[in-house]
Amino acid sequence: MTRRSAGPEPGGGSGPTRRALLAAGAGAGAALAAGCAPAGAPGAPAPTRTPGGATSPAPAAAGPTPGVMTLFKDPGYNFSGLLALGASGAGAAEVGEVLTAVNAINTAGLSAQAYVETFRRLGDQLLKAPPGAPPDDRTKQFRALRAAQYYGQALFFVLGSDDPGSEERLYRAGRGAWDTFCGLCEPAPVEAAVPYGTTPLPVWFFRPDTSDTPRPTVILTNGSDGQNVDMWTYGVPAALDRGWNALVYDGPGQGQLLFVDRVVFTPTWEKVVGPLIDWLSARPDVDTARIALTGLSMAGDLAPRAAAFEHRIAALVAMPGCVEPWLGFPPEIRRILTPDKEQTNTIWNEEVVPELPPDAAAVMKKRFEPFSIPAMLEARQGRLFTDFYTPATRIRALTITSVVDRIKAPTLVLDYDDEQFYPGQPRRLYDRLTSPKDYVKLTAAQGAQLHCSPMAPQLHCEVVFDWLQATLAGR
Repeated sequence: MTRRSAGPEPGGGSGPTRRALLAAGAGAGAALAAGCAPAGAPGAPAPTRTPGGATSPAPAAAGPTPGVMTLFKDPGYNFSGLLALGASGAGAAEVGEVLTAVNAINTAGLSAQAYVETFRRLGDQLLKAPPGAPPDDRTKQFRALRAAQYYGQALFFVLGSDDPGSEERLYRAGRGAWDTFCGLCEPAPVEAAVPYGTTPLPVWFFRPDTSDTPRPTVILTNGSDGQNVDMWTYGVPAALDRGWNALVYDGPGQGQLLFVDRVVFTPTWEKVVGPLIDWLSARPDVDTARIALTGLSMAGDLAPRAAAFEHRIAALVAMPGCVEPWLGFPPEIRRILTPDKEQTNTIWNEEVVPELPPDAAAVMKKRFEPFSIPAMLEARQGRLFTDFYTPATRIRALTITSVVDRIKAPTLVLDYDDEQFYPGQPRRLYDRLTSPKDYVKLTAAQGAQLHCSPMAPQLHCEVVFDWLQATLAGR
């Protein structure tokens, strides 16, 4: 691309200005990253998550989140709120707590600051003793799980708040709540550090009981910005209720490895999953012929990549299917990347950054931090990264179109009405598969629309685990 390929310079003619195009492009990227629903005609810019505090129009009555499904006028914040609300079915949130927080945020004026403060305060409160009699372990356990959810809600928006430097502290607070929850489970998950390069992977191995009975096991893979509590909502209870084991882990670019150990995403996810399977295979309570792998959100790309090279995986689920995460960014952003690093970063720093609105800048900080430790550290200091080329190249390297046909495991590809991260990509993955395969689209008629069905994780798990049970029944 040339330096002017994103549009004319300001004042350069009657067409759209570079500023307008960049603002629209970053806004579309915010919408895709945040899970906002597209609005208007196909190809029109979507309404956006705006960490700087500005709001975009509420969805129309006939849109993806009509009526009471609209907690916030900004669809990005609304998507996050719906994720919290949906988690209540798994005990990872409380409807009244979430709705009270929503009211408080709207009363204060929707902004990243109000969102972060409200949910952080809610997490803090839940780790204190409730009024009345001293809490028993069950009360402590699920108050800690809900706290982990609310800290995760705050963590997502903290780079757009007045205190971006608190990001690691917020992560640690959420991780502490998760660890408290795990320690009170019966039985408690086995915790371990699985070797991976120079930085081991933290794992939590949940099992229905402490016997050595070999059981089918599912490895639950998170996306680009989820936390461990999301893997509880999207799989652990469903596995345990069916007599399965469930493995939760942080991989490169996720959780502890990102926020503390400072390890970014890798495109070779089979090198992450392989050691996990090695570790599981050494356990007597794992049926090694029935190890399944699921991938939520961007892990709908990571898990298929792993399955293309790691053939000990007996079944694969992509939620949703994804083959090119780079396409989750709008074309205005993607065109910044050229084959030349110096040219790319000159365009970014001299032509894009000066025209980038604060809310769009906050979105870019959030989206790029799992791919660049310098970008993460600069964001924590309130600055926008200067090296666009390196993280953009890493995101583009996640493309798996050339290896999908290597997948041998039976595969379930999920799609969603109003999928906003990776529209059209689930079908692309499904069509490229040569292994036994199924495609299921969750719908608005089921209340399961939007990326990962935020309002219907129980239905989501029913679909996934019914398929896994049927697929592995004869093994």
